Amino acid sequence: MGMTTPPRTLAEALRARDDESLAGLLLARPDLLTPVPGDITQLATRAGTRASVVRALEHLDRFALQTAEALAVAPDPAPYEILLGLLTGDGRDDGEHADDAGAAIVAALPGAVATLREQALVWGENDRLRLVRTARELLSPSPQHPSPTGLGPTVAEATAGMSPGRLQEILHAAGLPATHDPVSAVTALAALFTDRTRMGELLDTAPVEALSVLDRLVWGPPYGEVTPNPTPPVKWLRDRGLLLPVSTRTVVLPREAALHLRAGRAHRVPEPQPPAVAAVAERDPQAVDSAAAGQAFLAVSTVEELLKSWNGGGPAILRAGGLSVRELKKTAAALDVSEPVASFWIELAYAAGLLASDGEADERYAPTPAYDDWTELSAQDRWVRLAAAWLAATRTSGLVGGQDAKGRALSTLGPDLDRTAAPEVRHRVLALLAALPPGTAPDPETVLARLRWERPLRGASASAGDTVDLRSRIALWTLNESELLGITGRGALARQTRALLAGEPAEAAALLAPLIPEPLDHVLLQADLTAVAPGPLERPLADMLAALADIESKGGATVYRFTPGSVRRALDAGQSAADLHAFLAAHSRTPVPQPLSYLIDDVARRHGHLRIGAASSYVRCDDEAVLNEILADKRSATLRLRRLAPTALAARTDPASLLDGLREMGYAPAAESADGDVLITRAGARRTPHRAAPVPVPEGPPVPDPTLLGAAVRAIRAGDTAATVVHKDTGPSAPSGSLPRTTSAETLVTVQAAAMTGSAIWIGYVNADGAASQRVIAPVRVEGGYVTAYDHTADEVRTYPLHRITGVAELADDQT
Repeated sequence: MGMTTPPRTLAEALRARDDESLAGLLLARPDLLTPVPGDITQLATRAGTRASVVRALEHLDRFALQTAEALAVAPDPAPYEILLGLLTGDGRDDGEHADDAGAAIVAALPGAVATLREQALVWGENDRLRLVRTARELLSPSPQHPSPTGLGPTVAEATAGMSPGRLQEILHAAGLPATHDPVSAVTALAALFTDRTRMGELLDTAPVEALSVLDRLVWGPPYGEVTPNPTPPVKWLRDRGLLLPVSTRTVVLPREAALHLRAGRAHRVPEPQPPAVAAVAERDPQAVDSAAAGQAFLAVSTVEELLKSWNGGGPAILRAGGLSVRELKKTAAALDVSEPVASFWIELAYAAGLLASDGEADERYAPTPAYDDWTELSAQDRWVRLAAAWLAATRTSGLVGGQDAKGRALSTLGPDLDRTAAPEVRHRVLALLAALPPGTAPDPETVLARLRWERPLRGASASAGDTVDLRSRIALWTLNESELLGITGRGALARQTRALLAGEPAEAAALLAPLIPEPLDHVLLQADLTAVAPGPLERPLADMLAALADIESKGGATVYRFTPGSVRRALDAGQSAADLHAFLAAHSRTPVPQPLSYLIDDVARRHGHLRIGAASSYVRCDDEAVLNEILADKRSATLRLRRLAPTALAARTDPASLLDGLREMGYAPAAESADGDVLITRAGARRTPHRAAPVPVPEGPPVPDPTLLGAAVRAIRAGDTAATVVHKDTGPSAPSGSLPRTTSAETLVTVQAAAMTGSAIWIGYVNADGAASQRVIAPVRVEGGYVTAYDHTADEVRTYPLHRITGVAELADDQT
C-alpha cells in the first residue's frame, strides 16, 4: 500500500501508523495487549470486538462520545463536513448563543475525531470517516436499544419490506411523482425529507395537532404507539411517511425527518467544552493547611484509638465475613462518631494493613504486627501511610449498609465492597481540586458535573434504583472522606496533599510536620479524680495513662478519669502502688490530689487479696471472713462456688469468668499461676500473624509500562512482517495466516543454505504448547537438530528445534 493510498480496512489504517501511534493505542486500550497480538490484523480484529469497544467507549469524554454517536447515524463513510453539520446544525437554530456554541464545536471537533482515531474507533481520511462496525452497532438505533441521539432508523431502513403499493400511496399523499421502482420511491421520499424548502412547505400544510405529535418524538424516543383507528393528526403524518410503521401498533419518526425538525443537529445540547469547576469560597491557604493538619492528626489518633481498643482481640467475624451491626455500633460509640464514619476508619485501617483477621478457630479481628511498626513512626509519617492507602484502596466504605446484587446487606470489612473505579475517581476529584488556586473550596455539584462530562458512560455501572450513578457517589464520598482524613481543610486542598499527589510523600510529611502540635510530657491532675491533657501526649505517657484512667472527653484537651476499675487495670498490668504514685508525681504539673492517692492505695491494698487459679478454678484468701461474705452473696450463685478449705473455694467455671464475676461483685481479685505467682496481663499482647495489606482490585488490565509497550510494538511489527511478507514459493496470494509446509529434508536444506548466505527466511513454528506462529528468522548455526537464528519477530536470538518447524520459504528478493 502506497503512503498516499487511502486505507481500505482498519488493519491497513493501523499498519500505516508509526510506532509511537501504535504505542499510544495500546496505552489507551491496554486490553488489546492481553495477550500480545501476533500481527496488525490480529490487533485490528481484537480492537473491533464488542467487549473491547464497550470499554473504549466508556473511557470517552462526553464530546468525543457525542462525535461517535453522530457518526453512528451519519452515512458510512461520512465526510468531515457532514459530521460537523450533525453537531452544529444547518444554521436554522435561532438560539441566543448558537454562534458561540457553533464556534466551540468547530474548535473542539478535530480533537474529538483525533481521539476516536487514536483509539481505533474511527479510521479513514477526513473525506471518508468510518466508525468501526461494532461501535456503529452499539450506538445505532433500534426499537430495543434506542440511539443515544434519540434518532430513529432511516427511511430506507424503516420502509424495508413495505409493499410497493403502500409506497405509492405515501408518495401521492406527499405530493411526489409516482414511480414503480421501490428503490426510487424510497430515494424520492428521503430526498423530500432532506430538502429544506420542500419539507418546510409540506409541514406548513400539517395540522397543528400533527406538529405537536412530531414535537413529542423529535428528540426521542422516536417510537410511538398507535391504535387500529388512529386520530386524524397521526393519520395525516402516517399517510405522508412522516411516521412509518414498525409493527401493527408502533410507528417511528424517520431519521431524515427528525433531522429537519432538529435543524440538522444530532444532539439537542452538544457539549464541546467541559464544565468548569466553580468555587464556593476563597480561604486563606495557611488556614486551610492548619485545618487539614489538625484533622490529619485527629485521623491518626482515631485510628490508633480504634486499634488500641482491639489490642486484646477485636470483634468476632461473621460467618459471611465482616463486622456485625452490633459491633459496628459499639465501635462507633467508643470512638464517639457516627456509624458511617466508624466504618470509614475501620476500612482505612484495614486498607493500610494495620488490621486483619487472626485466622484462629474463633476468628476475630486484631491489629497486625505492622501496627506496632506504624506506631513507632512520627505522626506525619503515619498520616502519609494512611493517606496513601486511602488513595489506592478499591474498598468503598460508603457502600456499607446498602445491598449487593443479590439483596444481601453489605457490612464493614465484608466482601463485595471493592469498586474498581474508586481510586481513579478519588485521584480525579483531587486533581480537579489541585487545579484550583490554593485555598479555593469547590462547589460539589460542579465537580460532579465535570466528572459526568469526562466519563458519561461510566454511570452504567450504578445499580438499579440508584438516583446517582456510582462515580458520582464515590466522588461525594471522596469529598467527605478527604475532610475527615485531612486531605482537605475547610473544603480546599492542603499544600501537603498537593505534594502527596505529586508522588513526593517525604515532602508531604515535611510540610505537615511543623503544623502538628508537639507531644507533651505532662498532664494536669485535678481534685475530682480527673487529669487534663492540654494537647497530644508522648507515647509512653499516653500508653500508661490509658491503662491508669478512662478517657472521659476528647477535643482540644483530653480529660481522663481515675476509677477503681482503671486503677485495678494498671495493677493487673504489673504496676505497684509505689510505681503509680511516682508516675503521677513525675508527669503532673500540679500536685497529686489527696483523693487520688487514697484511691490508688485503697485499690492496691485490696488488689490480689483474692487469688484465682484453675481447678476448674478456685479462689483462695487468707481472710476467711471475706470468703464467707462471697458465699453468702446471692450474686455468687451463678459462679457455683463451694468451700474446699477455710481459705479456699472451688468454682465450676473457668478462671477468666470467675475473675469477671467477682469484679462485678465489687472485689479486686488477681489471677495466679500454677506456682502461686500473680499473673500480669499486659495490654496489646494479641497480634495477628503477619498479614499483607489488601491488594486493590484492578480495573481491567494493568497500564503497560514503556518497556512493555516498546516490546509489544516490535513484536506486532515483526509478526506483521511475517504474516504479510511475500515469499518465493507461495507468492502474495497465499492465504493470510497460513503456515508454510515443506518436508523435513527441504526444511533442513533451506535452513542450512540461509545460514551459509546470511539471508532471512520465513518459517512456520509450533511451540511445546501447540500454538502455531509465523516468523521471519536469519539462521546463524544449524547443528544437533536445532537452528540458532536471529528472530525478527521477537527481536532476539533464539534456538528452535527443527522438528517443530512446519516448513520454510525464502523471501522474495524485494523483501530481503
